[in-house]
Amino acid sequence: MSTDIKKFKTESPMSGVLRMDRMPHIWCPGCGIGSEVNAFAEAVKRSGIDPKKLVVVSGIGCTGRVAGYVDFDSIHTTHGRAIPVATGIKLANPELTVVVFSGEGDLTGIGGNHLIHAARRNMELVVICNNNFTYGMTGGQVTPTTPSTAIASTTPYGNYEYPFSLPFLVDAAGGTYIARWTSMHARNVTQSIEEALVHKGFSFVEIISPCTTLYLRRNRLGDGVDMLQDYQEKTILKHGCDTRETNIDFQGKIVIGKFVEKRKPTYLEAVDKCAVKLVGDDYELYGKTIPEREAEAKAEKERIAARRAAVLAAEDETGVTKVSAKIPVKSAIKKTTAKAAVKKTTAKVVEKKTTAKVAVKKTTAKVVKKAAPKTTVKAAVKKTAAKPPVKKTRK
Repeated sequence: MSTDIKKFKTESPMSGVLRMDRMPHIWCPGCGIGSEVNAFAEAVKRSGIDPKKLVVVSGIGCTGRVAGYVDFDSIHTTHGRAIPVATGIKLANPELTVVVFSGEGDLTGIGGNHLIHAARRNMELVVICNNNFTYGMTGGQVTPTTPSTAIASTTPYGNYEYPFSLPFLVDAAGGTYIARWTSMHARNVTQSIEEALVHKGFSFVEIISPCTTLYLRRNRLGDGVDMLQDYQEKTILKHGCDTRETNIDFQGKIVIGKFVEKRKPTYLEAVDKCAVKLVGDDYELYGKTIPEREAEAKAEKERIAARRAAVLAAEDETGVTKVSAKIPVKSAIKKTTAKAAVKKTTAKVVEKKTTAKVAVKKTTAKVVKKAAPKTTVKAAVKKTAAKPPVKKTRK
């Protein structure tokens, strides 16, 4: 990599996703957070979501620094309050994709109450939890996930508390997408975050990560490379595993995979359903009718699909993923095979041979087709207006 900082900013594949002016980062050598942030940035590019509609929220701790390195709208909140802040953002503007990126101490310690209730409500949030079994920034104290018998600054003779199994906790609380990986499984982490970003509901991705400075050194487990080797040897892949079987013992086996993926109404969908039942068809969320919201959702889905296709096409052509924020949607169309090009040319020739009568019919059909949505919306409005409001009777 070039030592010229300006050249580094322009040539880095992460220049449109991470704030290159803040590099190098402050995380310790061997820490897994850096690779997790890289996987997150790659997932954002591949997911096709609009970077301008993405918000990253972090709490206090080593992982809380993530909010300062991503080149999106971000907030570095107080200790344990990342999820309630993210919930407020999502309620204020449901069109945003809101990601919480923080550590297990912040999310499951002081912020544990917010975690379980966000999962219970099925808030449409993506929670990425870096789990390194310690409070790395404040001295290496024991956390809710520190394995039994492991040494911490507050348990110098070994941890005697029962730790949380985070997949089991979130599953019991009501989460609808739950996965666990280690920082060694970079590609799996990228794929899982990508799935979580487009999932409707509360998504939780746990990433087991080494803390070289405090946890590994205090427990005499070697350095970051030693821990990654340990992850490779001791992880067991079990997709769809019962989350009751995901406990982690000190230096024991680690079950990884995608454990839960299901669909149920999100918090906002439940609010809409309740309001429509009480108020009737006069109810409108943020000034939009139901047909308008459905049309916008369909258009956004098509835009995301086109953007993802553009990113994948750019990867196939160059072998390097380009910055999604700078990739036009039309670039996905440029890559065509010779066979497709021949078909396109043939189609143009056939089209030129059409008679004026056929061309008129085709034009008329297009006009009718364009007018159809207005008719549908108008009919929906008439239908809505025809229904009388629900009258409340006193018992």
